[in-house]
Amino acid sequence: MVLALTVCGVVVALVVVGLFVFGLRRRLIQRSGGTFDCSLRWDVPEKGDPSGKGWSYGVARYNGDRVEWYRVFSYAPRPRRLLERSAIEVAGRRAAEGEEELALLSDAIILACLHRGTRLELAMSEDALTGFLAWLEAAPPGQRVNVA
Repeated sequence: MVLALTVCGVVVALVVVGLFVFGLRRRLIQRSGGTFDCSLRWDVPEKGDPSGKGWSYGVARYNGDRVEWYRVFSYAPRPRRLLERSAIEVAGRRAAEGEEELALLSDAIILACLHRGTRLELAMSEDALTGFLAWLEAAPPGQRVNVA
């Protein structure tokens, strides 16, 4: 009986520590500001896929001339993807369709992009989209930016 209570106590403590580390990591990512909730789907087929598969929920952070994208459900201290402003080409935007509505945050706008030959989609709120497009267009003189 004592062994079972000890094991249960250890499991509960590990769960609490794990949740605390998730919260601490998110706080550290957001500490410098310029963050927004952003789901990402990498290497999207050319036709598109409204099934909702492949979306990962994350937090994006502006850092100079690039956006750092972090998965929410990860302990990794480094960003999962780095998107450079000069390499991003916006192909279009659309609303979530079909099962995508269940996989994404409510009222998310999907931005189809091309980054160094890789097709990707970013899903974010209308406010975050406005900020992202403004950031893209605010590139220093001499940089090529393609916004559809």
